[in-house]
Amino acid sequence: MANNVVRKRPLHRILLAAGMWLIPVVAVIFGAGNWLPPLASEHGAGIDGILRYLLITVGALLVIGHLVLGYFILRFGGQERVGPFRMPSARTERMWSLVPVVILALVAEGGVLVLGLPVWDKFYASAAPADSVVIEVTAEQFAWNVRYSGPDGKFGPTDPKRITLNEPLGLDRSDPATKDDILVLNEIWVPLGLPVQILLRSKDTLHSFFLPNFRVKQDAVPGMNIQFWFVPTKVGTFELACAELCGLGHFEMRGLFHVLPREEFQKWLSEQSPAQ
Repeated sequence: MANNVVRKRPLHRILLAAGMWLIPVVAVIFGAGNWLPPLASEHGAGIDGILRYLLITVGALLVIGHLVLGYFILRFGGQERVGPFRMPSARTERMWSLVPVVILALVAEGGVLVLGLPVWDKFYASAAPADSVVIEVTAEQFAWNVRYSGPDGKFGPTDPKRITLNEPLGLDRSDPATKDDILVLNEIWVPLGLPVQILLRSKDTLHSFFLPNFRVKQDAVPGMNIQFWFVPTKVGTFELACAELCGLGHFEMRGLFHVLPREEFQKWLSEQSPAQ
């Protein structure tokens, strides 16, 4: 007589499978929240779009993978003998080896090409508009040296050989273009709705210019003058942080980024004293 005894699945196997299914549920609950800081820049919507795209696509792969893994544990776990598992044919094996590669390539590279490149082009590849407010930012351990060009629209020349404790940027004070330059430490003031072009430098080691609310994060590399621009869309005071470990005082390298209405910015700018 045929043996029709149904084998019960052990409790530990059921719990393990349930745990596998619970992990993506918890990940989806936490990932679905609005965890990004409030947006305050024009191009930031594109950055957020890329992040959400990656979160949804990779999250879907996580859910599918754990559902399948939980099913395998429940269905095939506890077997006394596990033999070699082979596909019906070598062609089928090759196909199912390539399918995950194609899917992941589409998820990664498709997102970069369709969503990422337009944001990259606007942030780095395109020239800053003619009405941009140009600000030079020189990073050092552990401060942000900020310079505005003044009424003449020209930055005075700098020379590393001139750098001292009292002259952190090495300005040539004898040059006429330097006389109206405005220097600020650890604070940046910009107008609302106008393009802001940052000329980023470093005088000692790697730093990273990070404005979370503006979706701006750019390394400052010694010996390189890096330029990028963006448009602030929200009035307020925001945190400027260094996102690259740059020494023992890294935690102190913080600044403030102030966005003012245009009239208030012009008033602030006119009240500043040139570098002495």
